[in-house]
Amino acid sequence: MTDDPRYEPGMPVLDRQAIHGGNRAPDRIPETQPTPLQRHYINLSAIALVAGAIAITAIETGTPLSSPILKLCALIGTPLFVITTADAALRFYRSAKAWLPVDRGRALFRLTWVLAALLGIGVVLGFATVILTA
Repeated sequence: MTDDPRYEPGMPVLDRQAIHGGNRAPDRIPETQPTPLQRHYINLSAIALVAGAIAITAIETGTPLSSPILKLCALIGTPLFVITTADAALRFYRSAKAWLPVDRGRALFRLTWVLAALLGIGVVLGFATVILTA
């Protein structure tokens, strides 16, 4: 048994390793707190992925933007994409914050992931707006 709040019956118990000192920067920094959607992230992302794949295929085959199938995909996939990507951006941000005192370069690189996630959210919201107002 473990005191990890993410533990569920049947899961293997993992021994977390502390960061060791030394002259070399560690390869990774342990995550201290799960993100809000951690347990549901993959399932929600899969639904958003399928909705997006259907919508993109429909657009590429010439379906008009006012089509009900595109509107349905936008209504289902957009909110799921936004919340899962925001959850991932939070994880990227926490990672950057944890790396900052250890390795500034790695921290800044992870901040670019945060920016890319936010840009992706903006692009998807823009396309969804175009589809839903068509």
